[in-house]
Amino acid sequence: MSTQTTEPPRGTAAGTAGPAPAARARARRTERAKDWARRAPLLPALVFLVIVTQLPFVATVVISFTRWNALAPDNRGFAAFDNYRAVFTDPAMRSSVGTTVLLTVTVVLVSLLLGLGLALLLDRSFRGRGIVRTLLITPFLVVPVASALLWKHALYNASYGLLNGVLTWIWRLFGSDSPPQPDWMTDSPLAAVEVSLIWQWTPFMMLILLAGLQSRAGDAIEAARMDGASAFDVFRHLTLPHLRRYLELAALLGTVYVVQNFDAVFTITSGGLGTANLPYTIYQTFYQAHDYGRASAQGVVVVLCSLVVATFALRTVSSLLREEVTR
Repeated sequence: MSTQTTEPPRGTAAGTAGPAPAARARARRTERAKDWARRAPLLPALVFLVIVTQLPFVATVVISFTRWNALAPDNRGFAAFDNYRAVFTDPAMRSSVGTTVLLTVTVVLVSLLLGLGLALLLDRSFRGRGIVRTLLITPFLVVPVASALLWKHALYNASYGLLNGVLTWIWRLFGSDSPPQPDWMTDSPLAAVEVSLIWQWTPFMMLILLAGLQSRAGDAIEAARMDGASAFDVFRHLTLPHLRRYLELAALLGTVYVVQNFDAVFTITSGGLGTANLPYTIYQTFYQAHDYGRASAQGVVVVLCSLVVATFALRTVSSLLREEVTR
């Protein structure tokens, strides 16, 4: 008897076991090549970003564990966590933390409220709205040092500043020759810094909230007005809930930037009279005390605290983007 061999039919596991994995491997290689082709143009920017930002931060972390003071060059070595213990037990550091918190909370809350009011006004249609919007944005475009110098010399100066000039003019209208001439930077130093920062950051808050107002659903507002809802009811039940994410985003981003502010404190008060915040305290430790190890530890602590706030800001941005995509 002759034996007859049968070939496996096409399409069975035996017939397709060989070419299928090879095809999948080729598809994966092709997909990886496409991914790298899309990412390749970003690699130079990524490398530059790592060199400019991450390597200096790594160096700062390393220096924060060393005992390094330029005034005592012979006493240099590994300090372990001594610099960090000094940071958390230093009275000047604790005072600067309180000043930073007070300065940040005041500036962010006041600029947020003013920005909300201006955004509500600019959300309406009126003649010259584009010009008004441009003028209101201008303070945010001014260089921070120039803004601080403007407030210090043109507005706060006790001899020729605009504020005391207005007081003199008002008092002379009523026949008085002895108007009050307060020294704003000496009498209220922290308030002087806060007002200059509020003037600078209110346009930033206004832009974010104005973008939120212009993304509202117009049909819901029109329906509420047709049902007899007042302007306050529309704002309370429709506008404010819609702006919650934008308010959170503006507050978080403003907090990140105001915590790191150095220009206004350095220019207006030079950190005196209880206005030294965290960046200025680090500046004093590094450039005046020449304690590079402790200054690096202070910088690392401030960066880590800022990263916590920035993480919440990024989550808020991600949630806003997801909401926009799902609409």
